Amino acid sequence: MLKFMQLMNSVWNICGKDVVTVFDLSTFTNIFDLGGCTGAIAKQCISAYPESRVTIYDLPKVLEMARKHFVPPDEKRITFHEGDFFKDPIPEADLYILARIIHDWSEDRCLELLTRVNKACKPGSGVLLIETVLNEDRRGPLTSQLYSLNMLVQTEGKERMASEYVSLLESTGFKDVQVQRTGKLYDAILGRK
Repeated sequence: MLKFMQLMNSVWNICGKDVVTVFDLSTFTNIFDLGGCTGAIAKQCISAYPESRVTIYDLPKVLEMARKHFVPPDEKRITFHEGDFFKDPIPEADLYILARIIHDWSEDRCLELLTRVNKACKPGSGVLLIETVLNEDRRGPLTSQLYSLNMLVQTEGKERMASEYVSLLESTGFKDVQVQRTGKLYDAILGRK
């Protein structure tokens, strides 16, 4: 588990800033990183947006490892909330981040999760998906295709095209959905309630 978390942490240290700054998220000061793992995205958010506070929402065993190995105890703008986002209540926030979460799940599970997030949202709040986005013809980018193959083998999920992410968000009640490519491994999709 620690090795996996170290890998995820290193990826976000390379391209995390790009995905949290491709949109201006400065109006979102209370952020929940659902499935936030090591807190790498949380660290990128508080670095880019000094007024923000980020809560890492994850399973108890993941948060225990995050506290022990990744988030300094003196970091007061990052807090922790134990929970399973499919079963437990999702607290109210200005912005929910799901980084490399949607690609793990089938369409039905994605719709279930995004519906739960939408119900937790108040008007004006939003959701930021961070995923690798396939071209609309599915012919690239190569990295996205390889990640999709990996998801098909290891999980019930897959990588998706921008239009598929827009459809997922809109069908669960989000509006004004925007997709921004970063030119790096991961892209960002922002929807608002």
